[in-house]
Amino acid sequence: MPSIQIEIETLLTAAFAPTRLCVTNDSAKHHGHAGDDGSGESHFSIELESDAFAGVSRVNRQRMVNAALGDIVGQRVHAVAIKASAPEENA
Repeated sequence: MPSIQIEIETLLTAAFAPTRLCVTNDSAKHHGHAGDDGSGESHFSIELESDAFAGVSRVNRQRMVNAALGDIVGQRVHAVAIKASAPEENA
């Protein structure tokens, strides 16, 4: 079974055809804290740049990413920090 990080990358690539994607496993920073299940895959940060976010509010971008991740957030992973942007915002 692939790691959750690889699953996140695969799902986001399929959903958004990103021009930039960085998924970081932050679980070690949260060892012993609430939500740490000992799996080493409980907390992630996502930086995602895609044309799909052009003209979309920050809240709706978060919703789009969470929808693409399905049951991962809240059920299989305790926390995900999301920074979603359109390419022209980073030019």
